Amino acid sequence: MRYPGVAFPAERCCTVRETHGSTVPRRQLGRLLTQLRESAHVSIDAAAGELDCSRQKLWRIERGLTSAKTPDVRMLCELYQATPDQARVLLGLAEVSRAEGWWHAHGSSVPSWFSLYVGLENAASSIRHYNAELVPGLLQTPGYATALFQHNRPELGEEERKKAVGFRLQRQGLLARRLPPAPELTVILSEAVLRRPVPGRSVMADQLRHLLAVGERHNITVRVLPLAAEAGTFVLLDFPLSALGAPTEPPTVYVEGLTGALYLDQPAEIAAYERVWQGLESLALGEGQSAELIDAIRGECYA
Repeated sequence: MRYPGVAFPAERCCTVRETHGSTVPRRQLGRLLTQLRESAHVSIDAAAGELDCSRQKLWRIERGLTSAKTPDVRMLCELYQATPDQARVLLGLAEVSRAEGWWHAHGSSVPSWFSLYVGLENAASSIRHYNAELVPGLLQTPGYATALFQHNRPELGEEERKKAVGFRLQRQGLLARRLPPAPELTVILSEAVLRRPVPGRSVMADQLRHLLAVGERHNITVRVLPLAAEAGTFVLLDFPLSALGAPTEPPTVYVEGLTGALYLDQPAEIAAYERVWQGLESLALGEGQSAELIDAIRGECYA
């Protein structure tokens, strides 16, 4: 059942299938290039023609979905009549954006459409995650993650599965890092997640014990939404402030599908999901009550 009284925003954003390089500078570069192009009153088709590339390629660069080569950025700076200072910033961002994050070492274990999210997750100061189906990857135990891959990705060989689980566990390191400060993680789980066992009662019992343990950490909050009210799964990402006091990245909503993901960052989209989140928070049990329910379900269903 959908969260009553709340219409989810139209998910008009593209499915992301191509990502390379560092996420945050790539997105910053894309926004600045878009602003310059619009200020110069140059259409995206005209700019793509000058760059001798497809409209789709330039669109991906402006959305921060793929990195831009330095010569291309230099040519666009000339086309948009960027000032020397603006050009230096853009060329610097182009250079930094081509540096690869740690997750690229996992190769095919990380789908290209998910790579962008991992970069954003690493840069976020706050992660708010609602899940109606599963425990989020950031809070999964090795046994739970393995069971999910065995059930949902039976075509994976043992070695591939181990790599995929290893990557998921490595992501969890950001919750304990010291520099930059670890993000604040707030997770609201549908009660159905706790009652939906993965293969092996002991695996689920360990997972629930883990939820109770991580919920004690200063930067992690775990709350449970009763079965009577549910909404679609999504993640809200907020980012730290720059030295000038402005967010380094705009808030972003991440909605994952089976073969791709939506990245929504328009103000109206963010506002709609903020309203949904506020509604979920108003209905979710408090931290203490949530811990009691998790422990009760563990004893009732998996002891």
